[in-house]
Amino acid sequence: MPSSESVYFRDYGSGAPLLLIHGLTVTGEMFEPVVQELSRHHRLIVPDLRGSGRSRHLPPPYTVRQQADDLAQLLDRLGVESADILGYSQGGPVAQQLAIDHAGRVRRLILSNTYAYNMATTQEKIEGHVAPVLMRLLGMRRFAESFISLGLKQVPKERAAWVVGMIADQDCDLMIAAWIEAMAFDSRERLKEIRCPTLIIAGGRDSAVPMHHARMLHEGIVGSKLVVLENADHALIWAHPNSLVKEITKFLA
Repeated sequence: MPSSESVYFRDYGSGAPLLLIHGLTVTGEMFEPVVQELSRHHRLIVPDLRGSGRSRHLPPPYTVRQQADDLAQLLDRLGVESADILGYSQGGPVAQQLAIDHAGRVRRLILSNTYAYNMATTQEKIEGHVAPVLMRLLGMRRFAESFISLGLKQVPKERAAWVVGMIADQDCDLMIAAWIEAMAFDSRERLKEIRCPTLIIAGGRDSAVPMHHARMLHEGIVGSKLVVLENADHALIWAHPNSLVKEITKFLA
């Protein structure tokens, strides 16, 4: 396994490498519902980003650029010249940064339920600044139980409790630091630099990252493909894992 200086990662299956990048307040464990199917045809590399989960020992900065550099270094250590990349939610900015700063490492790019700039509306700016305050006041468990759980209504109860538990186990100070850095991310002017084949997946009922973000990515990344799963929300990966796997597999095939 990785040394103490590197991000922690899980390694599944064999075949063409597929790097899975998780969102904020969770860990690489979030991909558990899709690992079995995706690992049938791919070598899955599933890190915990700097500051999250088993990578919480790594010091700041927790910027998107640092996270992308960490993953490029992880690919170096694994001897992987290039990989397909999937970024989910706030993992999407890290995936975009990787495709911009380390273009040769990214064969194909999948951006699911994510954004180029998450402070695009007044409501998003308010929510973005309120969330760290609530984390500080409530702690991670109560924050997850009180607010994150509202976005898990499509998810079976046992699975939703598992998600809440994963969030509750995170370090509050590190999550606040990472959240603030995520709010600063803005790739709008650089989307045109992403030249690899790109699939954008959106949930038609995603209120956390509404449809205008998917359209922004689609319009900014030349030649990208946009797929909308009309009945899915931000918890797509936990509520409709088979639908997500189907779109990923079709694109990578």
